[in-house]
Amino acid sequence: MIQIASFVFGPFQENTYILYDETKECAIIDPGCYSTDEKNALAQHIADLGLSPVKLLLTHAHIDHVLGNNFVCGKYNLKPEMHTNDLVMLQSLKTIGNMYGIPAEPSPEPEIFLGETDAARFGNSELKILFTPGHSPGSICFYHPEQKFAIAGDVLFYESIGRTDLPGGDYNTLIKSIREKLFALPDDFKIYSGHGQLTTIGHERKYNPFLN
Repeated sequence: MIQIASFVFGPFQENTYILYDETKECAIIDPGCYSTDEKNALAQHIADLGLSPVKLLLTHAHIDHVLGNNFVCGKYNLKPEMHTNDLVMLQSLKTIGNMYGIPAEPSPEPEIFLGETDAARFGNSELKILFTPGHSPGSICFYHPEQKFAIAGDVLFYESIGRTDLPGGDYNTLIKSIREKLFALPDDFKIYSGHGQLTTIGHERKYNPFLN
């Protein structure tokens, strides 16, 4: 059974997730750790639980979700795995950081690109993938049908949706992704978003003002 640990990191208050199972292998998703203290907190939690990181997964490549890529890659010898449509964004990390006034370490580039026919595996566990562009061209969600949860990045939030005014964003595409991909999931599916609190598909179907 997959366990989920979460952290709020960085100047953008981004949610970073560690997923692990009984084998103690784990996947790190969207490492937004920016400061030395945040990087140490992530590494200490992994050490305290006796985990072995085997995957570095990205829902998308916006700066707030990848600030810790270089740290994770260096410490655990992992390359990020993501959708190819966000590669240019990842390669522009240092430039984008300068725009925000945030010194950003360049990220190692992926060797594996993920799409809906792929899966992310660690230990005895497998995460399936939904391609959900709109917030970014390469946004993906990692989901587990049996335990009924999804790590959704910045696609869907508690009573909100991801912004679409950044380069590569498109409002109509995002709404289509949510309606056709995420809203195809059962109401009791938990959504772990890239910012803010946990929500469910049923709650968003009923109360999200952007989708009613």
